[in-house]
Amino acid sequence: PDQLPEKLRDALETAMEQGRGASVLTRGKEPVALFTFIHDDVRPGVGKLIDDLFNSQVSIEVISGDHQRSVETFSQSLGLDKRSVHGDMKPEDKVKWVMGRSKTHITMMVGDGFNDAAAMAAADVGVAVGSGESTNLDAADILITGENPSVLSDLVKLSRRTRFVLFQNLAFSVLVTAVLVWSVLSGFNDNIVIGVLVHELSVIVVIFNGARLAGDLGLWNLLTGLFKNLYVDTIASFKQLFQNLFLTKESSTP
Repeated sequence: PDQLPEKLRDALETAMEQGRGASVLTRGKEPVALFTFIHDDVRPGVGKLIDDLFNSQVSIEVISGDHQRSVETFSQSLGLDKRSVHGDMKPEDKVKWVMGRSKTHITMMVGDGFNDAAAMAAADVGVAVGSGESTNLDAADILITGENPSVLSDLVKLSRRTRFVLFQNLAFSVLVTAVLVWSVLSGFNDNIVIGVLVHELSVIVVIFNGARLAGDLGLWNLLTGLFKNLYVDTIASFKQLFQNLFLTKESSTP
């Protein structure tokens, strides 16, 4: 700003105070015009996304390369506190910020541009939104190609449900194993057939419990696929059994 003519510098300061973006047109190295614009490129549904994340106890921070005052004004229009807004950040600054936050928090970096790629790679979870750039694809763990931002809150909810189901399955598996070991050591049950049957049934319970994460359709697909495979394997086993019996009879015929 100090290199701009006084008239353009005053216009730039006014634009920044109003939270507007600004671009300088130069001829060679000489600034000749200043263009200001309003940050109004908010994706539909962002307000609901922010509410959902807050309700899920997720802290939201904005890191941007735009001017601090512009980013503050834009973020406050979305209901974000200016203390959670960080402007004037270069790509390397974003990386340092994410790495510092990752020391004490689980971080998810969401970006839609080339300048966000390094920060996405540094975060615990990197999410690229609406971009098929190879750099973003390499840096991100997840790619959201649609225009619906609520996918992010669904992603957070699914990850928490997955963790809960994982703990359920681990606890159930350990409990079943402990009961089986106790039953053998105490002499309550030493029948290996019953032990194997209980163990296999517990595995099926774990599989079905995990399939709930895919919804009713996922559970239905699992059941139909399971019974289909059982049917195919059973038919194949009986065919092999009959073939072996037939060959045995032929070989024993004088």
